[in-house]
Amino acid sequence: MEFMPQMQMHQPTSVEDAVSLHGAAPDGRYLAGGSDLLVNIRRGIEQPDSLVYVNNIPEMRAITETSDQITIGGAVTLRELSGNSAVAEHFAAVAQAAGEVAGPSHREYGTVGGNLCLDTRCVFYNQSEWWRAANNYCLKYRGEICHVAPGGKKCFAAFSGDVAPALLLFDAEVEIAGPDGRRRMPLADLYRNDGMDHLTLRPGELLVAIHVAKLTTSISSAPIASAYAKSRIRGSIDFPLAGVAVAMAVAGGKITDLRIALTGVSPLPFLAKGMDDFIGREGDETCLEEIRDKIRTQAKAMKTTTTPPHYRRRVAGALAQKLAASIF
Repeated sequence: MEFMPQMQMHQPTSVEDAVSLHGAAPDGRYLAGGSDLLVNIRRGIEQPDSLVYVNNIPEMRAITETSDQITIGGAVTLRELSGNSAVAEHFAAVAQAAGEVAGPSHREYGTVGGNLCLDTRCVFYNQSEWWRAANNYCLKYRGEICHVAPGGKKCFAAFSGDVAPALLLFDAEVEIAGPDGRRRMPLADLYRNDGMDHLTLRPGELLVAIHVAKLTTSISSAPIASAYAKSRIRGSIDFPLAGVAVAMAVAGGKITDLRIALTGVSPLPFLAKGMDDFIGREGDETCLEEIRDKIRTQAKAMKTTTTPPHYRRRVAGALAQKLAASIF
């Protein structure tokens, strides 16, 4: 680890002030919990000249509920999100995912916005400065070769946030503030399939809040149940080798709605395709195995961790099968 560089710290109390301060120091970064950013600064990966601390902004620290939606501030801690009764009641997978991030001490200060905007990770990128320099760096940072796929020109660093796939199940929207004002967009549109540039945020923009509409029943009026699970090397702290979120409605013993989202197996979190194929199916062994196999084919894990890609693909399918079976 390197020594922390000299940086100026700003502590605004409004979103507008935060955006203004960031605009005056375009080489700065927004800071909330810092559980990932500060480590990358110590590694020499990030080199900001200033930090705009957003945890003193009241609207970003609140979870609010109305009759039709729940709004989660971007600086709400993962512990607060996992323990919120309204979130657990309406979006169980979201509360579970927040409770699965790293360890208890990380969840005390790590935030929802930080987890959604987590930088992509790779075993060749998340290393000390001397290690990366000895390997001529990599395509994601200062290098010309992707060590994962040396023959290509694409970065395969994986997105490993836990909360995003759970929120994707419920068509969550994010509220963004920047130099041009505020805007809202689907959470899915926050990401692009590019390990080097995986967020669609414009320069100076800040994720202020997440809006999730309540949807307790499916089109068939059957209740929707959801869950999240992941595999990791060390159960106490690690990022997911593969993470799976499932939302399902069952009526009369048959699937009436099914959504599955993945993380840790590509540069972006995403909703799996083809889940409508299972509408009207009974949750027998054959159906569950077909769900498993369809998820395996969509998990595009590469050698971005010390665990082989084929294992992570198999794990993703197994987790989807297990979660679907638990909802049945």
